[in-house]
Amino acid sequence: MFTSILVPFDGSQGAEAALAEAAELAQLCGAELTLLTVYRHHSLLEASMHMVRPDQPDDLDEIMRGHARQVAERGKALAAEGGVPNPRAFVKAGPVARTITSFAKEHGNDLIVIGSRGLGSLEGVLLGSVSHKVTSLAETPVLVV
Repeated sequence: MFTSILVPFDGSQGAEAALAEAAELAQLCGAELTLLTVYRHHSLLEASMHMVRPDQPDDLDEIMRGHARQVAERGKALAAEGGVPNPRAFVKAGPVARTITSFAKEHGNDLIVIGSRGLGSLEGVLLGSVSHKVTSLAETPVLVV
């Protein structure tokens, strides 16, 4: 059946539901489970807003990367608590849907399990329409939870 399952994880309720389904599938199939947290590079508007907050660290990308790492580690812990042995978690920057599908292709994932709704653009990880974009871009099966 499936040997390598990818779960895009942004910490939202939808992502947690997808992770729970993926964990169950991974156990049933004896598949590896990989989580991917994607953050988008900050915009020029966000950079200009940063200039009025001198008490904040200089590198917004590093702040976003750090937050994404925390989200990914939380997902990894949830997967382990759900009985998945040795779940892996990765953090990538880029356009969310394309980053997910290219990651799946590069890592040989044969199933993507994704939540139907994420946190939204302000939180910066998954957009509401990402699941739709992933289903049209992916070369592997996609389960939308």
